[in-house]
Amino acid sequence: MPTLTAGQRREAARAEYDAFLAACPSRQVLDRISDKWVTLILVALADGSHRYSDLSRIIAGVSQKMLTQTLRVLERDGLVSRTMTAAVPVRVDYALTPLGESLMPAVNAIKSWAEEHIAEIEASRAGYDRRSQSSQRNGAESRVQALSETLASSV
Repeated sequence: MPTLTAGQRREAARAEYDAFLAACPSRQVLDRISDKWVTLILVALADGSHRYSDLSRIIAGVSQKMLTQTLRVLERDGLVSRTMTAAVPVRVDYALTPLGESLMPAVNAIKSWAEEHIAEIEASRAGYDRRSQSSQRNGAESRVQALSETLASSV
């Protein structure tokens, strides 16, 4: 096995992590950070640490189960830290890690883009749905007419 230069090793490492390849582990990361609950939790924690109950109030619609699962996954991935403080009752705070903070410019950009363009997206969806329903109706009407013509010609 030949000795590789530092540049060759870096190039080989880059080739190993290509999200377009099915087996690339970076796909797991993309899957994770594209989840709506992950995005909302990260944005909520960008202001600073929060307790579980605070996050539950801030993020409308998240179930206890989903919030717990998502926080565990984010902690496992190193994006969120969990700190327990001895008190009665025990206090648990969640905060972004430096790795989580490094992701925030991209997450904030996506959140802002979604908020800025939701009206255009909803209009596009409505137009698509109208066209889709119209073509389905026309297709059904064509099939009924063809069946009627077939039955009329056989009589």
